[in-house]
Amino acid sequence: MPRVLRIINRFNLGGPTHNAAYLTKHLPPEYETLLVGGAQEDSEEGSGHILKGLGIEPLILPEMQREVAPWRDRSAYRRIKKLIKEFKPDIVHTHAAKAGAVGRMAASDMGVKAIVHTFHGHVFHSYFGQVRTALYKNVERFLARRSDRIIAISEIQKSELVDEHRICSSEKVSVIPLGFDLSKFQQEQAAKRALFRRVYGVADDEIAIGIVGRLVPIKNHDLFLEALKHVRDRTGKKVRAFVVGDGEERVRLEALDPRVGLEPGGGALFQWIRIWSWA
Repeated sequence: MPRVLRIINRFNLGGPTHNAAYLTKHLPPEYETLLVGGAQEDSEEGSGHILKGLGIEPLILPEMQREVAPWRDRSAYRRIKKLIKEFKPDIVHTHAAKAGAVGRMAASDMGVKAIVHTFHGHVFHSYFGQVRTALYKNVERFLARRSDRIIAISEIQKSELVDEHRICSSEKVSVIPLGFDLSKFQQEQAAKRALFRRVYGVADDEIAIGIVGRLVPIKNHDLFLEALKHVRDRTGKKVRAFVVGDGEERVRLEALDPRVGLEPGGGALFQWIRIWSWA
């Protein structure tokens, strides 16, 4: 039976966790999978309910954390090497940057037959300055040479990896869009719409617009705010905007509201909902 060691950054709430969980659950039965990763940070929502709902028992690695810390990352590297020695995987499949770096290095050093990495995003723009970004690009180029296959989640991402940032050759990249179970969003849509508008007091002649995601720079909520101002100034339509999520950018974005002419903190036009819609 082929064995897959699947490694993810951390079990926070988000797309990568869903993807890793579904792959672990729904691979053909002839594959045996061990799913490992770090815990969510204190400021994040956890994804334990996702894993529990699929009947998955992951292995939590406390050493695997988001921030770069050489001493801790070295511990994670050693822990993963030990796991590889014990589990003897035929494939190591890593997800996202930290797990991709530590996991691929460990797998390569242990002589694993096949090493696969999925880019769920990347840090080549909108995160760091030029020097740090250049460093991360060089690290990813080095890791790509130690990978048998790179998975991009869209054609645009593949183009960025291959043509724009030159991380690896086109031949090494496969495009596999993320798979999600969206059935619950297609059930009783009219009733859910009516309930939402009633709970949040959206009038019949108002248009409700929402943006769902972490409040972090890469999500570009500034563009959403500017677009709202444009709609309000140009159309005269009654619009209510809902921001669903939370994160490090919340304080700054709330301070932006007066600049773009929007009412902060739950005014008639603009409301914050500090939940994840899929929690």
